Amino acid sequence: MLSIATFIAFLALAMLGLPIAHALIVGAQLGLMPSERLGSEFIVSQLVTQTQSFPLIAIPFFMLTGSLMVGGKLGQHLIDLLSTLMGRFHGGPAQVGVMSSTIFGGVSGSAVADASAIGSLLIPWLKKLGYPPAFAAGTIAAAATIDILIPPSIPMIIYSLVSNASIGALFVAGILPGVIMCGGFMLVCYIQGRRRGFPRDTTPFDWGRFRVQLLYSLPALALPVLIIIFLRFGIATPTEVSVMSTLYALVVSWIIYRDLSMARLKHSIVDAGLATAVVMLIIMASSVIGWILTFEQLPADFVAYVQRTLGEPWMIILSMNVIMLAVGMFIDLPAAVLLLTPMFVPLAAAIGMDTVQLGIMMIINLSIGLYHPPVGTTLFITSSIAQVKMGKVVIELIPFYVVAIGILLLFAFVPAMTLRM
Repeated sequence: MLSIATFIAFLALAMLGLPIAHALIVGAQLGLMPSERLGSEFIVSQLVTQTQSFPLIAIPFFMLTGSLMVGGKLGQHLIDLLSTLMGRFHGGPAQVGVMSSTIFGGVSGSAVADASAIGSLLIPWLKKLGYPPAFAAGTIAAAATIDILIPPSIPMIIYSLVSNASIGALFVAGILPGVIMCGGFMLVCYIQGRRRGFPRDTTPFDWGRFRVQLLYSLPALALPVLIIIFLRFGIATPTEVSVMSTLYALVVSWIIYRDLSMARLKHSIVDAGLATAVVMLIIMASSVIGWILTFEQLPADFVAYVQRTLGEPWMIILSMNVIMLAVGMFIDLPAAVLLLTPMFVPLAAAIGMDTVQLGIMMIINLSIGLYHPPVGTTLFITSSIAQVKMGKVVIELIPFYVVAIGILLLFAFVPAMTLRM
C-alpha cells in the first residue's frame, strides 16, 4: 500500500510540473503518511545514506573534466579537424556533429552538456551552410546521446550504484554500442544529405592543414583512450581515473591550449557543481522510493508476476524495453535509471541476463527519451538553439529513432554484443 500511495502522489506531482527530484521526495512523504513508524526523520536519513558512496565522487570530477575540455579552444580545433576530414561527403557537415559528440563522449559523459556545447558551435554553422534548422537541431539532439554510451558515462555510474555492476565493465561494454550508434547516425546524415542535396565542402583536401589540426586535437582524442587503458588493466579505479582526467584537462588547457583563465576555471567549477547537484538530488530522492519498494518486497513480487504472465525470456526482455521506452519519454534519464533498476535487476537475473548487459540495454533505451517528446532534454536544448519548433525537429528525427531502436534490439537480444573486460 505504501508503494501505491507513493507512486500516485509522485505521478500527480510530476504531472503538475514539480521537478522530478522534488516530486519523488514529496511523493515519498505523502506515501508514508499512513505509517506511524516512518516519518520525516526516516526520509532525511535515507536521503543522506545514499550519498555515502565513494564511487559517486567520480561524477563531479568527470563533469568538471568535460566543462574544462569543451569550454575552451579544444571544441573548435576538433570541429575544424572533422570538417576537413568529412566535409566533402554527402551530409558531411552533419556527420561532423555526430562524430564530435562521439569524441566528446570520451570527455564529459553528459548528453545535456554535449547538446549545449556542440549545439552552440555547430547548429549556427549548419544553418549558415544552408542546412534546414530542424535537421541540424535533430542531428545534434540525437548525436548528443552517444555521449552517455562512450566512457566515461554519468548514467553508467548511477546504474552501477544501484545494481552493484562494475563501473569499469560498464564503461568497456559501452564502447561498441556507442561506435555503432555513431556509424548509424552518420549513415542517416549521408543518406539524407545525398537524397535532399544538402551542401558540402568541395575544396581539395589539404594534408598540411589536416596534420596541424590533428596535432591540436590529439589531447581530446587521447583522453578516452587513456581512461579505457587505466580501467582495463586495473591501473586505477574509476574514481581515481576521474580525478586524473580532471588534472589532465587542467594541464592541457593551461599548457597546451593556454586558454585557462581564473574566470573560465571558476565558470567550469560552478557549472560542474550545479550539474552534480541536480544528479545528486535525484539520487537522494530515489533512495527513499527504492527503500519503500524493497520494504514491501515489490521487486520480488514483480519478478514472480512477470515470469508467471509472460513466461518466455524474449517476451520479458521485450516488455522491459517497452516499459523503459515509455518511462524515458516522461522522466529524466538519471531518475528513470534509479527507479527502474531495482525492479529490473532481479527480473534480468531470473532469465539469465547479467547486470552489465541490462545496464547497456537500459542506457541505450532511456537515451532515446532524451530526444523524444514530451520531456526530451537534448531535443529542447537544440530546438531552442536552432530557434525552430520542436514538432519540425521530431519529424527530422524519425530516421534516427529507427536506427536507435534497431541498435537497442540488437544489444537486448544478442548477449555476445556486450563486450567484457
